[in-house]
Amino acid sequence: MTTTPEERSPEQRTPEVLTPEQRTAEPVVAEVRTPEPPPADARTPAPRQKGPRRERAGGATAAAPLPGSARPPRELPRWLRWTVLPLLVLVPLGYVIISAQQSRESGESKQLEAAARHLTFGYYPSSLQQRIYQVPIPYGAAHVGYLETNSWSTSVLYVQFTTTAGGLDTFLAKVGTSRAALRSGSSEISRSQAREASWTFSGPGPWSGTSMHKNGDKPDHAISVDLHDPDAPTVYVVSTVNFRYGFRDS
Repeated sequence: MTTTPEERSPEQRTPEVLTPEQRTAEPVVAEVRTPEPPPADARTPAPRQKGPRRERAGGATAAAPLPGSARPPRELPRWLRWTVLPLLVLVPLGYVIISAQQSRESGESKQLEAAARHLTFGYYPSSLQQRIYQVPIPYGAAHVGYLETNSWSTSVLYVQFTTTAGGLDTFLAKVGTSRAALRSGSSEISRSQAREASWTFSGPGPWSGTSMHKNGDKPDHAISVDLHDPDAPTVYVVSTVNFRYGFRDS
């Protein structure tokens, strides 16, 4: 049985005979090139991190932000910016204008009140004035008028009002006296005080009055009452605070 050269084993194959030229020729060695290192300033792109993807409107997908990554600031809508910015400017400006107008009106009313030399009707004295001068006007009093004058040594409050018989008793009790202390036919308010408030005690009467002088920091009171209508008496009060002794608003 004969075998072909390809089927023979390495041991059975006939060694190849080289020619003299092949024996003297140098073996050819394949040239191997070494890859050059990259330049120092070259940057290697970072590998992309694969994260969960989310769907957008229309079926498109976009990569969801990784946990802990900073989100870009959200831009406000244009209509919101054009609404909020004018408000931030106009609201403080309107507040300043309103405050200035109120301050001006308050200053004008204070000047008119200080310049007045007659009773102002239609208004009650403030609660602070009633407390300092201790002139508690009864609830529901009518034809109320008052005038306040001030100087370096004294401050005086002139008050006039019409009340009921019970309101008169309540008022006298709060100032520290009673109806029994009223002296018939007497007007305890002096002429100079009456002239200051433009009062003229020339009505038919009968008239009654009393005066109270209190030591220390309490105001003095001079009271005259017109009892022409016993059910609707008219009360005239002059309360004087002397700064030499000082006073408290209680």
